[in-house]
Amino acid sequence: MHCGCELTGKLNRIKKPGSLIAHRPPRRTGNQQAELSPEERGQWANKIEFLLTVAGAIIGLGNVWRFPYLCYKNGGGAFFIPYVLYLLTCGIPLFVLETSLGQYTSQGGITCWRKICPLFEGMGYASQMIIVYGSITYIIIIAWAFLYLFSAFSVELPWASCNNLWNTGACTVLSGKNSSSEWASPLNASSSVMEFWHHRVLRLSSGIEHLGTVRWDLALILLLVWILIYFCIWKGVKSTGKAVYFTATFPYVMLLILLLRGITLPGAINGIHFYMYPDLTRLADPQVWMDAGTQIFYSYAICLGYLSSLGSYNQYNNNCYRDSFYLCLLNSGTSFLGGFAIFSVLGHMAQEQGVDISLVAESGPGLVFIVYPQAVTMLPWSQFWAVCFFIMIILLGFDSQFVGLESIMTSVTDMFPTVLRRGFRRELLLLGICLLCYLMGLFMITEGGLYIIQLFDHYVCSGTTLLFLATCQSVAIGWVYGADRFYENIEDMIGYKPWPMMKYCWLYVTPSVCVGTFIFSLVKYSPLKFNNIYVYPWWAYGIGWFLAISSLSLIPINMIYKLYKGKGTFWERLQLACTPAKDLPQSQRPSAHHYILSTCTDREKTPDSL
Repeated sequence: MHCGCELTGKLNRIKKPGSLIAHRPPRRTGNQQAELSPEERGQWANKIEFLLTVAGAIIGLGNVWRFPYLCYKNGGGAFFIPYVLYLLTCGIPLFVLETSLGQYTSQGGITCWRKICPLFEGMGYASQMIIVYGSITYIIIIAWAFLYLFSAFSVELPWASCNNLWNTGACTVLSGKNSSSEWASPLNASSSVMEFWHHRVLRLSSGIEHLGTVRWDLALILLLVWILIYFCIWKGVKSTGKAVYFTATFPYVMLLILLLRGITLPGAINGIHFYMYPDLTRLADPQVWMDAGTQIFYSYAICLGYLSSLGSYNQYNNNCYRDSFYLCLLNSGTSFLGGFAIFSVLGHMAQEQGVDISLVAESGPGLVFIVYPQAVTMLPWSQFWAVCFFIMIILLGFDSQFVGLESIMTSVTDMFPTVLRRGFRRELLLLGICLLCYLMGLFMITEGGLYIIQLFDHYVCSGTTLLFLATCQSVAIGWVYGADRFYENIEDMIGYKPWPMMKYCWLYVTPSVCVGTFIFSLVKYSPLKFNNIYVYPWWAYGIGWFLAISSLSLIPINMIYKLYKGKGTFWERLQLACTPAKDLPQSQRPSAHHYILSTCTDREKTPDSL
């Protein structure tokens, strides 16, 4: 028996065309005719398109504006200890899980769970709803960046002077050795850069109760961005795969230019020192570990269905396991280099201002739209550096945006393949989604729009939400479908055994870490405050919790629906709801599986409607 297993294992690695051992998805019969073959559904033209598209999805603004600041704030080089631990225990295992799941099932973010474990199909709906919420808000940042980019094509950068219509009498140009107490309290500062941000871009109202009017210049820019995104993905992976050749690679050109310029500036070494100097005492703070975990989930796009949808367009025998490791390395490496590019310039800025770098280092929009624009005004050829920086910001956000929308389209189309893949129905559906998201986005470019954006970001797109989804994913694959079974599915696709620790992560390590971090985040919960000052009205908090629950509640709702719809006793319904589809490729190597409810049989006796 042992020799037979070895022989089967060796034969299973032979991937000759037409070989009976080289596994292929089975022929469709009967009720399965509604599903499309990989050729009908669409595939990547080559591996490069897949790698670039996934890279574009996971490498975004968080690599530039969030990771460097978290690294500086949480102990510099010491922050890499919890970051790497979370990467190994959660980031890479979940990244491999989702990419492999999409490739194995050849289905998008919803139907992949329907085939693997119908009981957890609600995770697919929840993740797609989070993507919709994120698409409405994330694109506003791109619109702001476009406004800065257009403004940079002028004789003088408009945020570098106080001679504009939006400037107040208290406006001050911070340059040279002009140190100001305004840096010590940036909320009350009246520098030319901050006045451009507050009075020209935002025109921020006093609260969410006063939305004000729509900013029609931003509305036109937002419309332009949605049009560009529509045409990037309107033909599915055929157009998406071509767009990423530019959108996923050109940011690296800009990042390299900014990095080379930054490290040659006076004071750059001081900024890099603040960025990397290890402070091991910070590791005793639980918040440091929380920040590391949420950054992994934030930057790797796990639990959102991106990876499953993109992986579903791979050929069955693509080495998704190796691809996942390369992409994770690229993502973390980009974050690391992005920190050098940002903090080298901030070190120069602090030296020019004669202030400590802690007074200029910020995260999020404050870094992109206040601190860095101020820094480029101190450089020769400031317009050129401003254009380079905002092109990089636009492209980093742009491909993440349209890949997210492609994930939605893939998931919806796979639910109704014969309906939506006829004529121009897919294009019309995409147009409707883009139009709806654009109209919803108009609320966020009002004078009170920034309050709404932060509400969405805090309650919908937070690490806490993703931690809950990650726990459900680990349970579904590790304990219900079976970690050993999925491990063998990956082996069947790539031709060799993955790292054995991977399945133990799915079974024990990843869910334990995610549950622990999730509980800690709930214990540390505090009501959202805008800039740590403005307290939202009670009804705004209610909207925030509704947005969070509206996505996560789909998981238990789907479970109840599946169990209610099934036939037989409760245990029989539960067992059927945990049984994978009969048309999934089956591994050639039989073995014992780690699972609770699923059986080794396919779903031949399962009602097709389940």
